[in-house]
Amino acid sequence: MTPDLLESKIAECAASLQQQRLRLLCCASTGCLSSGSGGIAEVLTKEVQMAGLAEQVAVVPTGCMGLCSLGPLVRVTDNTGGEYLLQQVDEALALRLVSEYVIPTCAGETMDLAAIMPEALLDLQHPFFARQVRVVLAKSGYINPENIDEYFARGGYRSLAKALVMGSEQVIELIKASGLRGRGGAGFPTGLKWQFTRQAFAKAGADEAYIICNGDEGDPGAYMDRSILEGDPHAVIEGMAIAALATGATKGIFYIRAEYPLAVERVEKAIMAARRAKVIGPKVLGTDFAFTCEVRLGAGAFVCGEETALIASIEGLRGTPRPRPPFPSVKGLWGKPTTINNVETLANIAPIMQRGAEWFAAMGTDKSKGTKVFALTGKIKHSGLIEVPMGMTLREIVEDIGGGVDTGKPVKAVQTGGPSGGMIPASAFDSPVSYEHLQELGSIMGSGGMIVLDEDDDVLSLACFYLEFCVEESCGKCAPCRVGGSQLLVVLKRIKAGDGKPEDIALIRRLATAMQKASLCGLGQTAPNPVLSVLRYFSDELTRHLADYACAGSTP
Repeated sequence: MTPDLLESKIAECAASLQQQRLRLLCCASTGCLSSGSGGIAEVLTKEVQMAGLAEQVAVVPTGCMGLCSLGPLVRVTDNTGGEYLLQQVDEALALRLVSEYVIPTCAGETMDLAAIMPEALLDLQHPFFARQVRVVLAKSGYINPENIDEYFARGGYRSLAKALVMGSEQVIELIKASGLRGRGGAGFPTGLKWQFTRQAFAKAGADEAYIICNGDEGDPGAYMDRSILEGDPHAVIEGMAIAALATGATKGIFYIRAEYPLAVERVEKAIMAARRAKVIGPKVLGTDFAFTCEVRLGAGAFVCGEETALIASIEGLRGTPRPRPPFPSVKGLWGKPTTINNVETLANIAPIMQRGAEWFAAMGTDKSKGTKVFALTGKIKHSGLIEVPMGMTLREIVEDIGGGVDTGKPVKAVQTGGPSGGMIPASAFDSPVSYEHLQELGSIMGSGGMIVLDEDDDVLSLACFYLEFCVEESCGKCAPCRVGGSQLLVVLKRIKAGDGKPEDIALIRRLATAMQKASLCGLGQTAPNPVLSVLRYFSDELTRHLADYACAGSTP
């Protein structure tokens, strides 16, 4: 396929979708499938076929639509731009949808689904939807992730064709100008990372370079990357191909944890479809650029989210970090220059290429550009997957988008960044969400987990939970993490049990400082963060524990 043929393919696929009078999009993400959406899709398919409407009405499995707490979700769209979203769809509602709306609509009647089943309809103007800006998630919930033609219909692989014309240097400069930073937690500038790999590749005269997609999302309560891979895998493949072109790589590897079987399945299907369409392979879009990719499974070790441990795992070694420098951009997989970007980072590339650096940089803050995907969970009314501009405040996210705490009790804090983050109290909720602001508050962005706590939640119990997780997931290679984490956990558990001493506070700070300064990788360096946030914001609760206070709180 050449760029000219690509444009013809895009037009053909878009016209084919337009011929479908109605599309019944059934959420087929892991969350909705667990609540029965697969059965709903089967009912809708059967009823549409029995009505003889299979040529006019498409029943489509799709990616996450966001409002996970109200699934199974079904989106109804027509070829005039109309759209409805139905919540908690069961078999009875699915039967009504076909008999009372689909069949009359296809017979030429003008139907208003809002009047037919108002109790099931979600208001698309609700702040949960209206306050979001969907870039990475723009196609998730609207296309079939297992059908490359639906990706083509929305301009898929057009950005790759544009990158092939621009060349590697211009692509790197465009990504640098956009201000895109790595969405995996550290927030390193993406264009700069690509530039380092390109320079190392050229300087060393290397015969190979690699691009790795880090899909080893391990934070408890986080499912952003998984949902992107499940809902729009071609966006990540296209981003990888553009990154490969920019850095000199010809081989890409998806490193996805084996606990994500649906994501693995859809990515593998997408790779095969992309090869057949010749948008990846030995001659990408008819040019001399070659790019292939494959999937490697991670065994679930949290530490393998760290890039050098991830590389070791791919090489068949034990997944442990190594000292840096040299950084992977210089000496990575098999000793070759390697770029590692996480799923969300790569999914941003094609939109930036298509709409420009200025468009992306106009969103967010001075130093944190664009949007960020979060998994909003915990004691929140509207839990699910959201995408918002950087700089939106925690209060807007929790109260406007999330609808506030669902228990009727005052909100206490938000935990961001998973085991590596911290608990931010309600008094700081007017702070913008950005890499810099969260760091100032003693937390981190992380991959995007956001857990809401109410006044009944015991922050010390949560800190113990996260620290215990880090202790269990430590590779044990360096003493500050291996020994310091275990000893810190002993102290916390002693305080929680009511056996703590006032001098334990100083001991906690010494252990935390040693771990932060001397641990080999980010796991050990950030493991004390939840504990330190308790000392910083909830010292009164810690004092009660030290005063032989019996812990009666709940852990979210």
